[in-house]
Amino acid sequence: MFVFRMNGALPPDAFLRLRDECPVFDVRSPAEYAQGHIPGAINLSLFTDEERARVGTLYKQQGPESAFLLGLRLVGPKLEDFVRTARKAAPHRRLAVHCWRGGQRSQSMAWLFRQAGFETATLAGGYKSYRRHVLESFELHLPRLIVIGGKTGVGKTKVLRALQRMGEQVLDLEALAHHKGSAFGSIGERPQPTSEQFENDLFEVFHNLDPQRRIWVENESRTIGRVCLPSGLWQQMRQAPLLNLEIPSECRIQNLIADYASAPLDELQAAFIRLEKRLGGLRLKTALEALQRGDFATAAEMALAYYDKTYSYELGKRCSSGVTTLAFEHADVDQIARHCRQWADNYQLEGRP
Repeated sequence: MFVFRMNGALPPDAFLRLRDECPVFDVRSPAEYAQGHIPGAINLSLFTDEERARVGTLYKQQGPESAFLLGLRLVGPKLEDFVRTARKAAPHRRLAVHCWRGGQRSQSMAWLFRQAGFETATLAGGYKSYRRHVLESFELHLPRLIVIGGKTGVGKTKVLRALQRMGEQVLDLEALAHHKGSAFGSIGERPQPTSEQFENDLFEVFHNLDPQRRIWVENESRTIGRVCLPSGLWQQMRQAPLLNLEIPSECRIQNLIADYASAPLDELQAAFIRLEKRLGGLRLKTALEALQRGDFATAAEMALAYYDKTYSYELGKRCSSGVTTLAFEHADVDQIARHCRQWADNYQLEGRP
């Protein structure tokens, strides 16, 4: 069990370990929390968004003493509810608390909880230090990173998940981003997190990976929908060996039909319309007409006409010595995943990382 430091604050790595022992309270405003937060943290706002703005404005106009007194007036009536919430969430009377910079908000709440009989830890430097810790972690060198690539419809995500079932380490970026990384990527997905929250969620998976073991990741653009990959990880993905998977075109079309044919028609149409400039008017017209009559194969062909060209262009920008193509006459993801593992084993035997 973690030993609490009753006085003083913990660095981010130690503070994060507390989540296995006790609830973590984020006492920032709801808007700050929504922008990005430590996964698993409970938002127990000292101020509402409006109250925080009032205190901040008064601080700038009249100084810290006036702002402090206003804060006391706003928070005073809430103190009992804070303690009741803490007792319910932390029946063993252990909890952790943080704010933005580890300043008055978290210190005052920690004082309150200690007065109420709780063992309380705080985060040194607050959420700001946690964010610095998150971003620095993505600079960690991953000597055995392998990128799975291939044209749209080849089943890269399914192969990744098959590898995961086989015990391989996988970084599933699309699952974390809630987006499949194309004009159709939001279909069937939950709303995307903010880029900040995406990085926080990614860190949760990333820091539990063993960098000395193979890590598989899907070939992605720097942006996945509206979220952006951290620079450190993105650069390593660009330099890692890439396995370019190929399966017959008819298999790719069937994969796309399986993934998208049940989606709402208006969402499919909207996705094609977003590609109008890239598809051209004739292909767009053909695709929309095909959707109307339920001819998903023709619609998929129109989409692939654009995506294949784009993928070939991006693939051409990589160093050819870092690209290996594995071609298959089928779309059996388990067999493909086994071949990927075999390739990786041989790659290692050849003295590669």
